[in-house]
Amino acid sequence: MADIATLEHELLGAISNAGDEAALETVRVAALGKSGSVSALLKTLGGLSPDERRTQGPAINGLKERVTQAIAARKDALAAEALDRRLNSETVDVTLPVREAPAETGRVHPISQVMDELTAIFADMGFAVAEGPDIESDDYNFTKLNFPEGHPAREMHDTFYFNPKPDGSRMLLRTHTSPVQVRTMLAKKPPIRVICPGRTYRSDSDQTHTPMFHQVEGLVIDKGSNLGHLKWILEEFCKAFFEVDSVKMRFRPSFFPFTEPSLEVDIQCRRDKGEIRFGEGNDWLEILGCGMVHPNVLRNCGLDPDEYQGFAWGMGIDRIAMLKYGMPDLRPFFEADVRWLSHYGFRPLDFPTLAGGLSA
Repeated sequence: MADIATLEHELLGAISNAGDEAALETVRVAALGKSGSVSALLKTLGGLSPDERRTQGPAINGLKERVTQAIAARKDALAAEALDRRLNSETVDVTLPVREAPAETGRVHPISQVMDELTAIFADMGFAVAEGPDIESDDYNFTKLNFPEGHPAREMHDTFYFNPKPDGSRMLLRTHTSPVQVRTMLAKKPPIRVICPGRTYRSDSDQTHTPMFHQVEGLVIDKGSNLGHLKWILEEFCKAFFEVDSVKMRFRPSFFPFTEPSLEVDIQCRRDKGEIRFGEGNDWLEILGCGMVHPNVLRNCGLDPDEYQGFAWGMGIDRIAMLKYGMPDLRPFFEADVRWLSHYGFRPLDFPTLAGGLSA
């Protein structure tokens, strides 16, 4: 009896000291498992005399029952303690504002927004979107576009070149998206009506220039394309993009190797308190270059200039985004400052459409 009392005292103490359910399970197995101390006592009942069994049996069975009850009580207590800890750690401070959903806090970068706006406008005019690689050959980037040997644009101070290949040729980071026009003319027969948005690279960096920037170019090739068509497309684009009822545009003679004649385009505006408003005022602001595709470019792309003619234009996406949304510096576009993006960015579910408003 003394041994049973001692064992009970030890087991109840171990049960009480169990700090978690894993430790409690260890105590249970040590006491009530197949090789446990209480189970070993029960096994001895078969070898006792009837008189001893009448004495030892109730004592051992009573020990088993008390140990089982103690384990169950301790398990309930541990579960209650765990629940209390969880409730304390998961409490909600109802005085704090509710966090907005990711769809509400996330913002679309202005460059992505403007690209979507451009796509919506020109898609409505029947233009497709064409894309090409950022790494180009000298042939596609310069030669097929009628850049003569020794042209300043080919120099290292303007263009990022890769190391020469064994044959002496060098790949480069495209300086404009015009190579996409070349690839389109080589791969597709007229009529062609595409825009070519994408990243471009030039060795330049200041408040309004970055080594990597974004351009969109347009190309139309057909048998009857002329400058009148080009003027109408650009006027309709400016009205839709800047969301004004009317615009006045001024076309000035210029020079680009890949167009002839070449023109630079100014749009009427009014400068007021650091802002630029289009469709009104007496000032002019240059926004893009354009012209009729040079016959040499058509020949280089396998098209007969006596049968086909076309026009093209190009503008900086970053620049027109700055003009439309009042951004004074180009460099924050690429600094990944979440404060700047939360101010100038756009809600991700507000897709630009001509019917619903581009920047609504």
